[in-house]
Amino acid sequence: MITVRPHLWFGNDRALEAAAFYADHIPGSSVGRVLTASEGIPGATAGAPFIVEFTVCGLEVVGLNAGPALQLDEAFSLYLRCDDQAEVDHYWDLLTADGGKPGPCGWCTDRFGVSWQVIPRQLEELCGDYTTAANQRTVQAMLQMGKIDVATLEAAHRGE
Repeated sequence: MITVRPHLWFGNDRALEAAAFYADHIPGSSVGRVLTASEGIPGATAGAPFIVEFTVCGLEVVGLNAGPALQLDEAFSLYLRCDDQAEVDHYWDLLTADGGKPGPCGWCTDRFGVSWQVIPRQLEELCGDYTTAANQRTVQAMLQMGKIDVATLEAAHRGE
């Protein structure tokens, strides 16, 4: 049976550190198999972690440490759907700490270079199918935000 998994290149050789961080802080996450680099692999130190298989909130991921030739960017992100504002605040603060960077519209980058969308379920609900005036007001409010604020989205949806 075939499978599909994201394959993330950690140019800063921090795949194992990232996997352990996610396992410690995000439910349903764990570190799986860690393969070390053999002699002669370009961009890798022999004996150091090379391929790291891990799970983030149930999603199987492969991390690769292979030097700085390629870097992660916002073209690929993990969508972290939160139940409420408290979860948004918690994960936003966690992911932007220690060198992570906040971005617009619920996007941020963690200290390992992985891009995330930290999104409350209310955003999806209030945007609906994007066709009503209320949906469109919600989107316009979201476009003005960094970290998503549920109360502001709800007020925009109501036309306040």
